[in-house]
Amino acid sequence: MRVLRGSPTTWEPPSPDGLAVAIGVFDGVHRGHRTVLADLAAEAQLHGSGRAAVTFDPHPLTVIDPDRALRLLGTVDQRIGWLAAEGVDVVAVLPFPEIRTLTPSEFADQVLRDGLGARAVVVGTDFRFGKDREGDVATLRSVGARAGFVVDAVPLLAEDHSPLSSSRIRDLVASGDVEAAADLLGRPYIMRGPVVRGDGRGKTIGVPTANIAYPPEVVVPKVGVYAGRVTVGGSPYPAVTNIGIRPTFDGDEVTVEAHLIDWEGDLYDCVIDVEITRRLRNEQKFASVDELVAQIHRDIAEART
Repeated sequence: MRVLRGSPTTWEPPSPDGLAVAIGVFDGVHRGHRTVLADLAAEAQLHGSGRAAVTFDPHPLTVIDPDRALRLLGTVDQRIGWLAAEGVDVVAVLPFPEIRTLTPSEFADQVLRDGLGARAVVVGTDFRFGKDREGDVATLRSVGARAGFVVDAVPLLAEDHSPLSSSRIRDLVASGDVEAAADLLGRPYIMRGPVVRGDGRGKTIGVPTANIAYPPEVVVPKVGVYAGRVTVGGSPYPAVTNIGIRPTFDGDEVTVEAHLIDWEGDLYDCVIDVEITRRLRNEQKFASVDELVAQIHRDIAEART
């Protein structure tokens, strides 16, 4: 898979066969996004072309409304990996602050026609684009007729009478309802980050943990203890993950610490995926370290089950 970054004027010329192109932020690449990507695959087959996805970094809302505290369902690199897993051949990561001033016509010409050689473009029915969001699906079809591509608008997937959206999933994760979030995502919520050195207290009480330096732009699940898995070097291991301030030790900063069950080794500086599958309990302050350790072992037994 090929990744394009920066201004489309700097990209290599597109293939003569062109591409079928899907456009969206694709935060989380959830089940709703996958309906768009399924239509993308059909359009690519129809036109005998490869598949491309156009996404944006940073998220447009963080630029348009910087006072809005928006946390994402994954990093850009995670997003690229999820799109690749859906069969996308090219991912174009557009710098939103630079391209937001393009008119719909300029966006169609510079990004879709000249940058990607678009033969077909797939978007959601609520798609808006161009300076001040002045373009919609009808606009895209109009500029596409001139630029040489057709447009397929995919209705938004809805469940429980509500659109399946990234914002809905973000709210579920933030509230700790990771099982409902996983149902909409089509996979468990995953936090990725390098393992950094903490205070080493877990090791001293016989329950070593990997302290994850999670990216500041991602959603952090509600403080509590979770069951899940940790993927190290492509191999998954069952785990218990504590998200919180460690009140028994008078902590005041939210950390993400995972204990890998039945695993030993040094994870420092490794980048790992922490899968948050099921909420076990709230974080609580214990009267003694012994009480805390006893509860941790109960958490491990429940997570193992």
